[in-house]
This record gives sequence, C-alpha cells and structure tokens, in this order.
Amino acid sequence: MSSIYVVIIGLLGLVVGSFLNVAVSRVPAGRSVLRPRSACPACETPIAARDNIPVVSWLLLGRRCRACRVPIPARYPLVEALTALLFAAEALRFGRSEVLPAALVFTAGLLALAACDAEHFLLPRRLVYPTLGLTAACLLAAAAATGAWQRLGVTAACGVGAFAVFYALHEVRPAWLGFGDVRLAGLLGTGLGWLGPSYLVFALLAGSAVGLLVGVALIATGRATRQTRLPFGVFLAAGAIAALLVGAPVVQWYASLSDPYATGAPLAPVDHRS
Repeated sequence: MSSIYVVIIGLLGLVVGSFLNVAVSRVPAGRSVLRPRSACPACETPIAARDNIPVVSWLLLGRRCRACRVPIPARYPLVEALTALLFAAEALRFGRSEVLPAALVFTAGLLALAACDAEHFLLPRRLVYPTLGLTAACLLAAAAATGAWQRLGVTAACGVGAFAVFYALHEVRPAWLGFGDVRLAGLLGTGLGWLGPSYLVFALLAGSAVGLLVGVALIATGRATRQTRLPFGVFLAAGAIAALLVGAPVVQWYASLSDPYATGAPLAPVDHRS
C-alpha cells in the first residue's frame, strides 16, 4: 500500500475530525451542524480560517481562544488526531478496497457518538441514524461492485440481530442499557456484519470487558460506586473499532481452536472479484 495513499486518507481524517467536533458540540443541543459558522462557545466570536486548522491551530493559539483567551477543550485536537490516525490505520488494513468508504464512515460516526456519550451520556439518534444510513449505502455500493450480495445479507442479519438482543436486554433491565445503546448495537451489527458475525461478537465482548474493567478500577480507587453511570457507548465504540483493525487475528485464532484443520490463512473480507 502506497504511503502517499495512507497519508492522504489520514489528512482526510483530520478534516472529518474537525467536522465531528462541530457535531459533538451542536447535535446534543439540537443545533444545526451546517449553520452558523464555527464560533467560540464562550464569546461567540466567529473562528477565522487561520484558527480552524485541525490540531495545528490549537497548538499555535496556546490552547486558548484568540479573542477571549478562554481555554479550548483538549477534546478538539484529540478527536481530530484520533480520526486521522484511525483513518490511516484503516487505509492500511483495507487498502484500495470497496469496503474502505464504509469503514471510514462507520468509524467517524462511532467517534462522534463516543465523544457525545463521554460528555453528555447521550447517543443522539441524529448521529446514529445518519451513520447507519451512510454505512449501509456504502456497503450496498461495495456489494454491487463486488457481487457480494450474500455478505450484504449477513450484514443486515447482524444489524437486526444485535438490535433485537440489546432491545430484549433493555426491556428486562432498563437501568442497564439506555435505548441509545440499543440503537448503537444495530449500528455495530451493520458496520461489522460485512466482515462476519464473529467480528460483531468480538466487538461486543471486547467493549463489555473494557467497560467492566474500567468500572471495577474506578470502584477500587474510590472514584465511583456501583450506582455511578458509565458511558457504555464509549466502550462499545472502542470494541467495534478494535474489531475493524485487529479483530482478524483473534477471529482466526478462535477458528483454529474450533477447527483443528483450519489453515490459519488470513480472512479476505475485502475483494470478492476473484
């Protein structure tokens, strides 16, 4: 894979990350992500183009608004940098494949949702549904380009199945899962189903394990109690991104345990033209 291609996708991630910050700031408040132009939330001074360069402007401004000198939250450069890094990593993972656009859209949506959940304990449907729709559209295009219609059917089944399981858990114990987590589960099933059900299972188990470990650590250090709310969406999103990037070796290892005749050859979820 060309390093220039990876850099270009990473730079695209910086731009997308800047837009995600706008969405995280405005969507929970019910505001438009398109208008008005970006402004300092403290003094409402419009942000000049020179002060709106991802990551770089935050550093050059000394982490403060040029007009009122109020500190700019670290979330802004973190989201931008993380989006760029993940986009570049997925360019390496999937290459110039038809499924890469779906992976990028899926990842961007998960990052925005995780940031919203971390800040507001909210997984807005105005982020979940557009991410779901765009991811599904990209996968539909990938199926049309490669003829992988059966894989698209598995994707739909994983999306519906994950939604149904989480909906049942929500009905049994509403205190455990908010309905935002139910919607998110449907998104995870759709985004990961193309790779296979094992990737979805890996994501759910990894996210739940991380959430459990964080909760236990917070309780053990006295920073939380059993009644403290945790943003479960953050952990589910982390598990899903881990499944995209490093899930293949784990799935192959598990397959080798269940099938002693497995060859251990890499999975090929990307190119179905051969």
